[in-house]
Amino acid sequence: MADPQKPAPDVASLSFEDALAELEQIVRQLEAGQQKLEDSIAAYERGVLLRRHCEARLSEAEARVEAIVKHADGSLSTRPLE
Repeated sequence: MADPQKPAPDVASLSFEDALAELEQIVRQLEAGQQKLEDSIAAYERGVLLRRHCEARLSEAEARVEAIVKHADGSLSTRPLE
């Protein structure tokens, strides 16, 4: 992970892209199996938070796309995302 002396940023403050990049980094590190057990557990816990954050951000984006659909005649309506 990042510098162990520097606290990780609050997950809620991360953009989707930053959270996903950090999550991918954590997965690579866990797959490599080179960390101490306590570090792996802490990374896994952070990964869970990041995954939840990414899912929430995706749900928000999906809701925004679902909410606005412009028709050929210029009218707007909503429809579920396919």
